[in-house]
Formats: sequence, structure tokens, C-alpha cells
Amino acid sequence: MVRLTVQPLVHEGARLEGSNLGAYTEIGERSLLENSSVGDFSYCGRDCIFQNARVLRFSNIAASVRLGPTMHPFDRPTLHHFTYRREMYGFGESDAAFFAARAARVCVVGNDTWIGHGAIVMPGVSVGDGAAIGSGAVVTKDVPPFAVAAGVPARVIKMRFREELASEMSRIAWWDWDYELIKERFDDFLLSPEEFVEKHRGSGA
Repeated sequence: MVRLTVQPLVHEGARLEGSNLGAYTEIGERSLLENSSVGDFSYCGRDCIFQNARVLRFSNIAASVRLGPTMHPFDRPTLHHFTYRREMYGFGESDAAFFAARAARVCVVGNDTWIGHGAIVMPGVSVGDGAAIGSGAVVTKDVPPFAVAAGVPARVIKMRFREELASEMSRIAWWDWDYELIKERFDDFLLSPEEFVEKHRGSGA
């Protein structure tokens, strides 16, 4: 297994356009990132497509995941893209306003999240800190922190932690700790969530 370094690891065939990566990040083979950012320690598997997406820290994203897929407008006489790529077909000038509005619908994936194989998170949707998305899910609505969502369309099927525990975990926000602090407290991440919260109840980022 390749050991990650501070510098991002971008595998063969992956392409970044107008995107940036944090420290200890990894982008899988043949993945495409457009107008997106990936925070420290987050990674994605092969064949992922992120468009107008913001992935925060420690996010775990499996292969073939799609974040913020660009969509055809459905309210026009035709679904063909010549109506917003008119210059390509000689029908008129650039459609800059259309693409600016599309780019503004940012998909946000929170800290310490898991997104399973082949899941799709739609434009403008947010996945809360600590949430998990099942494989093959199509997420059309915001997912609360520490929720587990699955299905098509995705719905919350359970919460990872009871409300008080989730609230404490959010307050501790360990994902904002710096590298050396995480390294120092590494063994604490092998505790139960209850033990972890009890130990760090008085601390924060």
C-alpha cells in the first residue's frame, strides 16, 4: 500500500480542472474534479466525478461516486444542450450566465463522512458532518449530521449516534484538530464513541 504524504496523491488518469486539494488527500484513477475542492485527509476511489463540489476534511468516498452532477434544464421545449451551448452550434453567443448559475449550486460534503460506491449527491445538496451514504443512493435532499441515508431517492434510515452523543461529537469537532494533536491522541480513536466523547468533553478544536 502506498503511504500518503502531505502532498496530494493523484492517481493515473485523474484530471483536475479549476480544483484544489488539501494535505494528505488522494484522488483515484480516472476521476474527474471540476470546480471542486477536497479538504485535508479526504480521498475518493477510482472513476469519481465531482462538479461544483466542496468536500471537507476526513471524508471517505468510494469508487464511482458522483457529486453535484450538472443537469439539463427540463423546462424547455427540448432537452438537447444546444439551448445552452448555442455558440458550439452557431446559434448565438456564449451562455456564461447559464453556466455561472449552474456552478453556484454547490454540493457540500461534511467532515468525517462516508459515501458508498456508486452514490450520487445532487447539486446544491449538503451532507452533514459524520453522515454516511449507502452504496447506490441518490441523494436529493440535505442529510443531517451523523445520519445514515440510503435508497433512491435517499432517506434517513437511522442515526449513527443518539442526539446527545452526536451533539458532543460536533462540539469536540476532532476533524479540526491539527495533525500532531491527532497523532498524539491516535489511540483515543480506537475507543468507543461514548468513551471518546467522555474523554474529550471539555476540549474542542
